[in-house]
Amino acid sequence: MYEAVYAHPDGKSTVARFAKTAADYGFEGVVVRNHADARAAYDPERIREEYGIDVVEGVEIRADDRQQASGSVGNHRTTETIVGIHGGTNALNRFAVEQAKVDVLAHPMAGNGDVNHVLVKAAVENGVRLEFDLSGVLRESGGRRVRIIQSLRKLREIVDHYDAPYVVSADPTSHLELRAPRELYALGEEIGFAREFIEDGLAEWGRLAERNRHIDSESFIEPGVERGRYEEDS
Repeated sequence: MYEAVYAHPDGKSTVARFAKTAADYGFEGVVVRNHADARAAYDPERIREEYGIDVVEGVEIRADDRQQASGSVGNHRTTETIVGIHGGTNALNRFAVEQAKVDVLAHPMAGNGDVNHVLVKAAVENGVRLEFDLSGVLRESGGRRVRIIQSLRKLREIVDHYDAPYVVSADPTSHLELRAPRELYALGEEIGFAREFIEDGLAEWGRLAERNRHIDSESFIEPGVERGRYEEDS
């Protein structure tokens, strides 16, 4: 299981503090998803060795329009393992799901954002993961919490219908906001999500990181073609 976090200066805790707490809670890895204008300074290899947990370098892009978002994706795709778009508007949600270079559409139902069948079909075609952001369920109350739960259920219905790729996160900005996997399973069941759904969404961060690292490796040429494969087979 992996969790995607906002570390200092985008959040309140350092990457190392997040990693220590996540390891204590039973996570296998953390994705550092700081926004592009608030990058964290850290040594992923040192943290991996010290805490025995995978540290995935990522970025979440905030943009005012499609053109700005497109330029940022191009700038970060070659340097980051996971590239996400901070959604929440219909324009950016649509942009994100139409880009094969984008890994995750984050917070698609936030603000004025929405997701419909057209967008989810595009996400399936381009392999863009839709995020189920549980932070509002954990940290909001009253009518706002009810509306967030309704929007998550709507998103789940469309994702289930099209078997679309997705990730799950509590979007912690502090190690104090981290929740152990078992707590997130219990939260999911409370709002009508099966344990397996939450579990798969947490695991997807790790699968995504493994895939992208493989693609970025020197041995990878294109799907089905790798350096050294034929020599080894022979």
